Amino acid sequence: MDMMNQSFDWSQARAFLATAEEGSFSAAARRLKLTQPTLGRQVAALEDDLGVLLFDRVGKSLTLTEAGRDLLEHVRAMGDAADRISLIAKGRSQAIDGQISVTASDVMSTYVLPPLLRTLRQHAPKLEVNVVATNDIRDLLRREADIAIRHVRPEQPELIARMLCEETAHFYASRSYLETRGRPADMAAMAAHDFISFGDPEQMLQYMQPSGLPVTRENYRLGSANGVVAWEMARKGLGIAVMADHVAEAFPDMERLLPDMEPFTFPVWLTTHRELHTSRPIRLVFDMLAEFLIDWHS
Repeated sequence: MDMMNQSFDWSQARAFLATAEEGSFSAAARRLKLTQPTLGRQVAALEDDLGVLLFDRVGKSLTLTEAGRDLLEHVRAMGDAADRISLIAKGRSQAIDGQISVTASDVMSTYVLPPLLRTLRQHAPKLEVNVVATNDIRDLLRREADIAIRHVRPEQPELIARMLCEETAHFYASRSYLETRGRPADMAAMAAHDFISFGDPEQMLQYMQPSGLPVTRENYRLGSANGVVAWEMARKGLGIAVMADHVAEAFPDMERLLPDMEPFTFPVWLTTHRELHTSRPIRLVFDMLAEFLIDWHS
């Protein structure tokens, strides 16, 4: 049977696509903002319309059948086309209103962006801005965000990116911690201290290795994938943490360690989709973010 000659509803196809990509009904329902029973009914209806089984169900896990794998290629192409239509339509918008999402790290979203958002509201009071605070690299092509602030340059040709500056970072600790444990005079003395990881401790160790920091996994007893939580741990005297200098400067209770050491550096990239860059609201937010972040780092 030629499945692509069958007529079926896009909502059903979208439910199938999300389930195939997420691997479960519950995750797909969260992605599409549907209830799990509703999404399950849409997938079942598509199977009934096509007369084929698209998923093998074993317990709570789902595996694509051969028919499901064949259909996925075609439905994914339909999804890409639908995304592109949405991008083009949004790119034609010329009114400074509507909704825009900006994704940035949790640290930047918490400590850096609020002043910019206050200024943005003065210029475009009708614009709704949603800040997606995450340390993951969000997929602009799938419309998870309109604008992204990243520390890596995107490789997709559909995206445009502007490197705004290079941020610097150093080791910081609270005065209460240093009064209890002592201030390390040099890099070698750092081995006797506790460190707080931002995410995976093993990745932190790899990141620190070029600096010559003489610490091991044993030094990392606390940490969090959430940068704000990790920073608050350091502020409460639980250990030493790395933080961007422009963020740490706003906290008088935190002291920079080894001020003469070479700083850690990382780029700040501002990214959006080529289609969205022709939208007046997107262009306004993109340009204001660029100006604000450059001034903030200067």
